[in-house]
Amino acid sequence: MNEEHPTYPMTVYGGSKLAGECYTRAFYRSYGFPAVIIRPFNTFGPNCHHEGDSGEVIPKMILRALAGKPMVIFGNGEQTRDFTYVGDTARGIILAGTKDAAIGETINIGSGKEITINTLTERIRTILEMPNAQLIHDDPRPGDTLRLFADIRKAKELIDFTPEVSFDSALIELRDWYLKQDKSPEELLENERIHNWEAQ
Repeated sequence: MNEEHPTYPMTVYGGSKLAGECYTRAFYRSYGFPAVIIRPFNTFGPNCHHEGDSGEVIPKMILRALAGKPMVIFGNGEQTRDFTYVGDTARGIILAGTKDAAIGETINIGSGKEITINTLTERIRTILEMPNAQLIHDDPRPGDTLRLFADIRKAKELIDFTPEVSFDSALIELRDWYLKQDKSPEELLENERIHNWEAQ
């Protein structure tokens, strides 16, 4: 997906993000406000959310496996995501905020690679050294996007952004971060919501 890819959100979350882009673009075009629109793809790393309605797939899967609970895949697991290490995303945002060439532009920040959720579970089993970690499939999430894969050529050209941290290295860092927490994986999952899109 490049920055010109059609935008047609199917969720309230996606709609709110697109509305923010439209306001930002309007301020730039109407008032010359020096704005940049950043589209960060699925960012993960230490301090990412596993709990409540903002729980994300990678931390939830790592914690569930560590706690001896099954990892949950919604749908058939063939949907893809572009997972990006948080340090790379932060560096991309800083570059976009400090390069004049970025003003008025919309820029993807991602790894430029896609991975299926099924493959993700296998990578997590590998880095946890838990080849038999349980896995279950659940109904698809409503409005779920089946493919997210960032074209980051514009970020490379305009702000000299290139991801530096490999996917497996980032998974290992997140694993180690969770293992150093004061709470056990079981305690961290106390407020987990598996169907976190549903109203409480």
